[in-house]
Amino acid sequence: MIEVVRTGPLATVQDLGRPGHAHLGVPRSGAADEKALRLANRLVANPEDAAGVEFTLGGSVLRFHARAWIAVTGAPVPLRIDGRAFATNAPCHVRSGAVVELGTPPAGLRTYLAVRGGIAVGEVLGSRSTDLLSGLGPAPLTPGDRLPVGPVQDLGDMTVDIAPAPPLPETPVLRVLPGPRDDWFRPDALTVLTSNPYTVTQDSNRVGVRLDGPPLARRREGELSSEGMVIGSLQVPPSGLPIIFLADHPTTGGYPVIAVLTTASLSDAAQLRPGQEIRFLL
Repeated sequence: MIEVVRTGPLATVQDLGRPGHAHLGVPRSGAADEKALRLANRLVANPEDAAGVEFTLGGSVLRFHARAWIAVTGAPVPLRIDGRAFATNAPCHVRSGAVVELGTPPAGLRTYLAVRGGIAVGEVLGSRSTDLLSGLGPAPLTPGDRLPVGPVQDLGDMTVDIAPAPPLPETPVLRVLPGPRDDWFRPDALTVLTSNPYTVTQDSNRVGVRLDGPPLARRREGELSSEGMVIGSLQVPPSGLPIIFLADHPTTGGYPVIAVLTTASLSDAAQLRPGQEIRFLL
């Protein structure tokens, strides 16, 4: 059992989400930085889809009521267990009664903690993830919450001491594929998108990242019928300023999508902080 002592700005339980329900209006949700959660689970020999905790801007404290193995990945944070510093991206043993503290990351936004056995809160539609847009899954964590841990007897051995991770880029370059509605924009819109930096605004969360920069002009006016959306879509509202859809995005939308992030760029998008500059690359 893990007791939540302090949460920081936002802490939620996340696994790999609820794929396959978009036709029912249920988003996938799941870890915003899926790659980081997968790594954390592998380090403690969990299945990659086991549930962990996603922290936004760190600042959290957890008390473990039984001994455990944990791994912390994603945005790098100062990690202390009973006041002693430990490395991230590595398995760490936690004794019963120990206090685990996550500081504030100097770069990036979201940090993940996996515990051997996984966080065993109840499933909703096959997932333990918190979906902030639809309200599915457990509520965001609050001080006093107690998180059950799953069984470990059937798990394999932990075989990796540390997984060196490259530093997060200061100015991420996000690769995109054009469409499906790039024909709704002027011919130079994709050139504008990929030739100028954009700045992440404060109006960003797990649903989407709002950007400021050169607006993208449309050549086709009028309404677009609501259609399905996927994670990584760059939807462009009437302001002309794109929004990157993240894990809790809606299943449909009515504004044209000029481009979609490649799968490899989704993790960098999940780590964007307000005020950070980014660039796009076709």
